[in-house]
Amino acid sequence: MIISFHVKFINNMTELKNININSRTFVTDINEGTHTKHGEISSSQVPHGNGSEDEFIFGGNENDATKDNCVTNPMIYGIEDKTPIHLAIIYGLQQVLLSLSATIAIPLLISRNICARDEDVNDVTVKILGTFLVTCGIATFLQSTFGVRLPIIQGGCHSYMVPFFSLMSLEKWKCPELNNSTVSAAGYNITPMVNMTSAMDNATLAMNNVTSTAFDSASDYDSDEVWKARIRELQGGIMLASVTQVVIGMTGLFGVILSFVGPLTVVPTVSLIGISLADIAVENNKQQWGIALLTIGLIILFSLFLKDIQLPVPAYNKEKKCHTKKLNIFKTLSIIIAIGLSWSVCAILTATNALPETEGKIGYRARTDTKLSLLKTAPWIFIPYPGQWGTPTVSLASYVGMMAATLQSIIESVGDYYACARVCAVCPPPAHAVNRGIAMEGLSSIICGAYGSGGATTSYSQDIGAIGFTRVASRLTFQMAGLIFILCGIFGKFGAVLTMMPDPVVGGIVTVSFGMVISVGLSNLQFVQLNSTRNQCILGLSFMMGIVIPRWLYQSPGAIRTGNTELDQALLVLLKTAMFVGGVTGFILDNIVPGSEEERGIRGWREHTIAEDGVNVMDKTIEVYDLPWITPFLKRHAPRWIPFLPSFGGYPTCRRCRRKANTRLC
Repeated sequence: MIISFHVKFINNMTELKNININSRTFVTDINEGTHTKHGEISSSQVPHGNGSEDEFIFGGNENDATKDNCVTNPMIYGIEDKTPIHLAIIYGLQQVLLSLSATIAIPLLISRNICARDEDVNDVTVKILGTFLVTCGIATFLQSTFGVRLPIIQGGCHSYMVPFFSLMSLEKWKCPELNNSTVSAAGYNITPMVNMTSAMDNATLAMNNVTSTAFDSASDYDSDEVWKARIRELQGGIMLASVTQVVIGMTGLFGVILSFVGPLTVVPTVSLIGISLADIAVENNKQQWGIALLTIGLIILFSLFLKDIQLPVPAYNKEKKCHTKKLNIFKTLSIIIAIGLSWSVCAILTATNALPETEGKIGYRARTDTKLSLLKTAPWIFIPYPGQWGTPTVSLASYVGMMAATLQSIIESVGDYYACARVCAVCPPPAHAVNRGIAMEGLSSIICGAYGSGGATTSYSQDIGAIGFTRVASRLTFQMAGLIFILCGIFGKFGAVLTMMPDPVVGGIVTVSFGMVISVGLSNLQFVQLNSTRNQCILGLSFMMGIVIPRWLYQSPGAIRTGNTELDQALLVLLKTAMFVGGVTGFILDNIVPGSEEERGIRGWREHTIAEDGVNVMDKTIEVYDLPWITPFLKRHAPRWIPFLPSFGGYPTCRRCRRKANTRLC
């Protein structure tokens, strides 16, 4: 669903030849004066506060994380910092709350558009929702541990909703009739999180209500088989398309293209993410602008104005026993505190009937009791398993449609990797990490399809933006978030409680987070000569094409007619994606229009990777992308031509880098 690229993108593909992978770069820890490898804490360091190692506190300290002289805005907890378990749970829950609303929209939509009977809809919704949360948790854990190894949440990909609705509109999958009564898709329009591609507009949803096969009696109609057949078709298309994604990642095909990408490609690609996702914020905020603005204001207040305010919190260690400790909790918990306060205000307004009780009226979705039906119907324990709906089926239409969504997801996720690296103040991911991340997302989507979650996973940009506010990038935190997702799916009641967050609260959160994504994209302009007519034309045209073409297709649904339905679906998915259109436009123009490296911003980009002390920034943080436990063995014995292993020696297009014996990438 979402994307963002890193400021040091080109250097990753063309200049990493300067890195000696056999060297070990060390940084000086400010607090202890000892030398530790970046991301690690020596035994002499006190990891949390100034107490003993066993001290238990309810917050973090900016001085706890290992500092790097070349990082101007260090994380409180870096990627490889070991956050205390109790803090990791809190920070992980904060990330889950941020991404949960966008994720649950997919199973809610699917369950109401697969021709389940009205009396079965809630039960079907709960089962698909539990399955989807479990698979998202598995995907998050796998990606942060074995994939690209950046702190990235894997949530539901809304791009797959476009081919899903197109598939359900085909004659074969239209809802059947029973005694002149249509067993129709509920057409439940979850406006808050759906507008990723504006595919769930009224016209598209209406197509699902067209009747097809008629049954003379109830004995001829198996209600469970009707909706299970549709979700099995969705499963098959997703699984086959995801296999293709795994192949793309393991062979490194996508990485070859990255060597031609520059700042003028990155800026429109990343910034158009936040711009194109503005509809999500609008749909949530308009439910009650007062609550939405309150949430935005609280996040700004805590993360910007009160970030240096220290509050006493309870702590315990063997020496001091129970005592208090002053910590900057507003800096790391700004989002979860804002959620709690805004949610409390909504609860008070609901209890006093200050909000309308009629669905459809402005303010109704701000009530805290609008989703109680899910809480009532959710089982205490639900264990999903592969093939629970039957054997998946595959058709050309489902594969082509899902493949188009998969390509879009790859583009978005690769952008997320680079944006996340920039926010976390580490070097851009090397080719082997990008390839492994793509392959891992494909594997995770295969798991989603096998379990029958009804969707696939992708990286979430709003969580990347949240890292910039909380300054907590610990990998352990995001692994914990994956486990929380799994628990929410297995323990249905717990997951249902989290899904009850009022829509305006969600809107306020995503407004701030998507704003951060836009700013990450625009920050790449610092290296480009903005007074150049060439760059101004490329930049402006890329933004305009990314806005105009998708908007035209939304207003003209039948504009693309090639005579092949599957091809039409694929083109619509791609051309309705603003970041794809804008990024491709910038990519093509930046590579064909003559311009010097200095004018294009490439030279400044390269120079930016050298710290003030003359040490290459890449050397200091490149190891965050290494696979756990086995990387030393792989560097010594693994072939250099396997694109997804840390020993990867670069792409064939590289020219001089292979002359460097110790160079890992080009």
